[in-house]
Amino acid sequence: MLPRALSALACLTLCTSLAATALGQTPLFSSDGYRLGLYRSPTPAQSDAGDTIDTATVQTLLQQQPPPLLIDVYKRQWLNGRFIDSEAHANLPGSHWLANTGDGVLNADWAGYFARHLQRLSNGDRQRPLVFYCRADCWLSWNAVKRAAALGYTRLYWYRDGLDAWEGAGLPVTLATPETFP
Repeated sequence: MLPRALSALACLTLCTSLAATALGQTPLFSSDGYRLGLYRSPTPAQSDAGDTIDTATVQTLLQQQPPPLLIDVYKRQWLNGRFIDSEAHANLPGSHWLANTGDGVLNADWAGYFARHLQRLSNGDRQRPLVFYCRADCWLSWNAVKRAAALGYTRLYWYRDGLDAWEGAGLPVTLATPETFP
């Protein structure tokens, strides 16, 4: 049943992109399947690149050895070679914030930032569990899971409702700082 659903999603993605292009609009998905815009909008129930998980599952995974790496991909404005701290951002305790790596298109510098930090954080272990998140109804983490899969990581999780669900459960958060770019 799942392959048929994925085929239907692929067809819908292609048809939507072709229709948008024909109307002179920017398509919502790239030809390789990354969401290109309207990042804060309803997301699918699943990702074909990783397992979709909830708060209880994140907590369970954090008790395992090795625990997963928590990767926050929330956007942060980048201007004149630095992140702009326009507002405070919190994330799950122990997270690594790879800001701006969930965009649908990454230039070489941002793609390298994503790949280098995943390599460093995982110590080169492509089987290390990775949990990607952002906020609820946010395509950035969906894109990041897909991107990590394309880099060869195999134990991927998409915490679909992310920080909103974590805070909604009354769990602690910590003030976040993005990992150093480049």
